[in-house]
Amino acid sequence: MPASRNVVIGVDSSTQSTKAAAVDADTGELLGLGRAPHTVTGSAGARESDPGEWWTALAAAVRAAVRDAGVPAASVTGIAVAGQQHGLVTLGDDGGPVRPALLWNDTRSAPQAAALAAGLGGPASWPARTGSVPVASMTAAKWQWLREHEPHHADATTGVRLPHDHLTERLSGVAVTDPGDASGTCWYGTATGAYDPDVLDLIGLDPALLPAVAPSGATRVGTLTPAAAEALGLPRTVAVAAGTGDNMAAAVGLGLGGAGLLDHPVVSLGTSGTVFAATRARPAAPGLAGFAATDGTYLPLGCTLNCTLAVDRFATLLGLDREDAAPGGEVVVLPYLDGERTPDLPHAAGLVTGLRHDTDPRAVLGAAYEGAAFTVLRALDELLAACGLDPTEPAVRDRPLRLIGGGARGRAWTETVRRLSGRPLVVPAADELVALGAAALAAGAVTGADPVALATTWGTGGGTLLPPVPRDEKTWDRITAVLAAATPTLLS
Repeated sequence: MPASRNVVIGVDSSTQSTKAAAVDADTGELLGLGRAPHTVTGSAGARESDPGEWWTALAAAVRAAVRDAGVPAASVTGIAVAGQQHGLVTLGDDGGPVRPALLWNDTRSAPQAAALAAGLGGPASWPARTGSVPVASMTAAKWQWLREHEPHHADATTGVRLPHDHLTERLSGVAVTDPGDASGTCWYGTATGAYDPDVLDLIGLDPALLPAVAPSGATRVGTLTPAAAEALGLPRTVAVAAGTGDNMAAAVGLGLGGAGLLDHPVVSLGTSGTVFAATRARPAAPGLAGFAATDGTYLPLGCTLNCTLAVDRFATLLGLDREDAAPGGEVVVLPYLDGERTPDLPHAAGLVTGLRHDTDPRAVLGAAYEGAAFTVLRALDELLAACGLDPTEPAVRDRPLRLIGGGARGRAWTETVRRLSGRPLVVPAADELVALGAAALAAGAVTGADPVALATTWGTGGGTLLPPVPRDEKTWDRITAVLAAATPTLLS
């Protein structure tokens, strides 16, 4: 491997682990990959992690990626972090966390979210202000929960960060975020491109505790600090990009944005399930998170809490391999094991109905797939409408879904999404789209190039086209009816 190669590092710091991709900045070739796990703790709605563990995992993953790439450390010129969205990191006087981070899927803040949504003119006013109506996952609700339940920790906080902000600060020494990840807090105004003073007043958050907002995730914010360079085994001259949230980085990796594809929907199947698209329209739909993209466009997104992890739990309970599934038939499963965000049912539990003496366990597992896929796909039409499109128009209806995330590699997931959507699918060949998108941001910080244009040139979003199959309307209608009937009593 020639030492003259220009290598950038893209970091995907997710809920369960950190992945670091060493990428050739000129060609987009994935040269090496490193991984390190995280620990998530909590029960009864609590989900927390130690931010110090994220940093340890980042350093280990970066070292492993460079080693796997077989390149000298001097070849690395840039790094960017894409992190799990919405998490609340509270820092004290020493710069370290005052408590474990509250994660995006921590639902204890549901009462605080409901109270916030009722303020400032009520739920209808929030999408126009911040892009999203407060729900339990949003960072503003988590800060309010902390103030009410752990005021001593709130009082001791001298800095409030998102997960990717915290890691970028540890890399560069600069307190900075980007418009994409900031738009998931509910205290950032997507219309103004700045923190919303009315929201900050409502939740008692001093703006001095917040990081500056860089123009984009590819903005160069500095270089590695001496401590970071030593921890990662890289030169101090490595440029650090502002970075972004994981969904925004995945969009970059797919070539979605102002310099690439606009209004092309994506379904991501991971611990959470998401549907999103990059668009120039500024969405204001109550059922969607009206995020900003990291490149100046917008990224409306529908998100569910229960996706691959929930279905895997059903496979374990049934003693089946995750691929040993059959269509659910009369069985309906709503796998809301962690409560649910879309629909907004934070106190829900999993529901199974339609069982008979002769029910095949494989059908129960298949129904869990169907329930999770249905929950993601039901937001698709609202997403397309938010982009200013008519979902019933043939040109829009036949536009392929890009299927990404760990579930996209599973036959059962792929076939369930095809059957319930009735749409063609594109399954990108690249596995690590969040890390590759972060690598494009790092390359943009080094060269000044548009990261979406870079990713498009790299071809990281290309993949296999699967033709459509007839939509399974019977299954869709059956799940719709069960959700409607169960919501007022069993799921609320």
